[in-house]
Amino acid sequence: MKLTKKSRLLIAAAFAATLVMSGCGQTKIGYIDGDRIMKEAPQIQSLVEEGNQKIQEAQDEAEKDLAEKKDSMSDEDFQKAQQDAQRKVAGLNQSYSIQLKQKLDTALADVAKEKKLDAIVDNQQMQKTVVEGGIDVTDEAIQKLQ
Repeated sequence: MKLTKKSRLLIAAAFAATLVMSGCGQTKIGYIDGDRIMKEAPQIQSLVEEGNQKIQEAQDEAEKDLAEKKDSMSDEDFQKAQQDAQRKVAGLNQSYSIQLKQKLDTALADVAKEKKLDAIVDNQQMQKTVVEGGIDVTDEAIQKLQ
């Protein structure tokens, strides 16, 4: 079977395109040390401290309020009041958790854009996600959270 010059050029072009495309499909992954960010990023630290303080204040206030009202309430009403107080504290905790996640997500999105990364994962000490390769962007994330 004899290939024409045009057929050979098409095959060569397809082969070249395959080689080029195989190199373009590489994914760039960044990783962070989440524990370091929690300890070293000032914005994260201040938000955690504020959240802990507000949650503690809400718990103390609820305990004081419940202690004052316990004798004048039925057991059923007291249990409802306890559940309401627990929901309030859980709501505060969730609110601060959401704020923390939003701050971290914003910083990581900026880092990913600057470094042209396709993904950033938390590379925990006890359970490594990235074993080999990847780019450590922990310092850059901490810098964004100054």
